[in-house]
Amino acid sequence: MLVKLMEGVEDIPEVVLTEGLPWNWQTFPQFLDALDARSYDLDVATQVPHAALRVYVMGQRGADREDATEADRQRMAQLAAEGIGAGALGFSTSRTLNHKTLDGRSIPTLTAAEDELATIAGAIGKVGKGWMQVIADFDDQLEPEFAMLRRLSQSSRRPVSITVLERDSKPLEWRHLLDRIERANADGLPMLGQVLNRPTGIMLGFEISQNPFLSCPSFAAIAHLPFAQKIAALRDPALRERLIAERNTDKALGKRVATWERIFELGDPPNYEPPAEQSVAARAVRMGVEPAALAYDLLMQDGGKKILYRPLSNYAHGNLDTVREMMTHPNTLVSLGDGGAHVGVLCDASAPTYLLTHWTRDRGTGRFPVSWAIKRLTRDNARALGLHDRGVIARGYKADVNVIDYDRLGLHGPEVVYDLPAGGRRMVQRGRGYEATIVSGVMVHREGAATGALPGRLIRGAQDAPA
Repeated sequence: MLVKLMEGVEDIPEVVLTEGLPWNWQTFPQFLDALDARSYDLDVATQVPHAALRVYVMGQRGADREDATEADRQRMAQLAAEGIGAGALGFSTSRTLNHKTLDGRSIPTLTAAEDELATIAGAIGKVGKGWMQVIADFDDQLEPEFAMLRRLSQSSRRPVSITVLERDSKPLEWRHLLDRIERANADGLPMLGQVLNRPTGIMLGFEISQNPFLSCPSFAAIAHLPFAQKIAALRDPALRERLIAERNTDKALGKRVATWERIFELGDPPNYEPPAEQSVAARAVRMGVEPAALAYDLLMQDGGKKILYRPLSNYAHGNLDTVREMMTHPNTLVSLGDGGAHVGVLCDASAPTYLLTHWTRDRGTGRFPVSWAIKRLTRDNARALGLHDRGVIARGYKADVNVIDYDRLGLHGPEVVYDLPAGGRRMVQRGRGYEATIVSGVMVHREGAATGALPGRLIRGAQDAPA
């Protein structure tokens, strides 16, 4: 279910769900009741999103990132607490420049003041359940920003999870952050780092949202065309020559999509830990061609559907050794597999399968036991969320099981499908080797095909462990 937010602040407070469930913050419990009445092929859960909450309470002022008044803060806190009390698993906020609204503005929560977050955290603390999830840039503000997050955990006595990444510009920042998280836990504060088991990166292609020529002047004339017409235009040798010669007018975007030494052919099966010699830049040197020309020709393969891969973080040294260290830290969760966000630029719902294949079987060095990987994916994440009725196979627990053919387990490359409302586009990535998926004791998938059974339900907050 996709929530339409920020397409026009004047439309708030009513938030529209694509499946037609009427909802606003005053009726959040009833909204959860409507979700609860439905059946799914897996269990689903909700969180209270800070951006939507802020704009609902403050309107345009919230979207413009104005400081919240005392009345604003109290109202946000009340509604956040009601949402968690009704069954949301936690409260999430973003403080990163990478998250933008549809019109390119920074999101409403980017610079939310500590007193706003503290008021919300205090109200969540009184509920006595739920966690707070944060993604932040930190930049040169690691010490004061982390100190603020630590104070939120201390005052609310609730877990605070923080996304941890290895950034090219600050390749040691992740270590400093994890050191501070470790000290917080030693002091009795439940703080956690969330890490992805591979690079955080984007896909580049002519059928999806970004490609290496996106802001080149000659691309503007065809950017709006349907895919088939766009590819027909891109087959014109004259347009090809112009695009190869041009540079992206948006320098920041160009750095992201046209840094050839950090762009790779993803392949099928996909390789998320490619060596430097497989980059577009290195291959172009060996072939004696321009990197832009090689990238263009690669992207035109498979009828223009070829996808290139651009690691953005967790790949500062050209390998995943740092990620391995992050995953083994005692205060991290192996998580962050986006399955329903940024669906035109990334496809990370496959991350759990990648952990089971690359990190336990296929990587040349530094592999883990399968049992360790499964525990990290299941028990550890369930416990962190307070879901004590699942995550292990034992009497009295939920019967949620994947039956896997380990030797056959693997991933295909991402592909584009048009199955969102109104024919919307998204990437999916199919796996193989899952013989059966069982939810609450009922088989919902057999060899990757849905059985039609819908035993999944809405998770209404944390559960106690079975007796």
